[in-house]
Amino acid sequence: MAKQQWKPTTLLNPVPAVMVSCAGTDGKPNIITVAWAGTINSAPPMLSISVRKERYSYHLIKEKGQFVVNLTTEKLVKATDFCGVKSGKDMDKFQAAGLTPEKASMVDVPMIKESPINLECVVKNRLELGSHDMFIAEVVAVNVDESLLNERGKLCLEKAGLICYSHGEYWSLKKSLGYFGHSVTRRKKLKRDVKK
Repeated sequence: MAKQQWKPTTLLNPVPAVMVSCAGTDGKPNIITVAWAGTINSAPPMLSISVRKERYSYHLIKEKGQFVVNLTTEKLVKATDFCGVKSGKDMDKFQAAGLTPEKASMVDVPMIKESPINLECVVKNRLELGSHDMFIAEVVAVNVDESLLNERGKLCLEKAGLICYSHGEYWSLKKSLGYFGHSVTRRKKLKRDVKK
């Protein structure tokens, strides 16, 4: 297979498409869609988001030091795109996108009620990288829609209809291709996995 060599670029794909809710010190809420987000630590649980300094939400997150990462779904794809192309400087994005602000449990920033999973975050550090600044944050609470839990309380994330972003387009995640470790072991049915 022949390959072309291109100049360095950000071609790591796919990436998550998440709506990040935030608020200024005046309490006015906003939403920004972020594709540059990722898990960076497990104990304590931490993640990062990268935001351009010119973005309205950048200053809200910097001032408040808190935000909520709201996972997005097929049903939320239009709102996800809208919150990424419109500025909260000019409008109330919750109202314009038909989304409902919901009180968070640990941070003073609203969650998006329509999102099935909300990760409440407190900023621990900010790295100036060039075009973007990276906010490194600790996840201080997770809110999960009960419809995603099975009868044993196990999270069935495949029920959420999550989406990702790849090279300028939103994609659904429809089919599992394997589980962690499937290449080296055969999955054994455990007693707790068998419905009685």
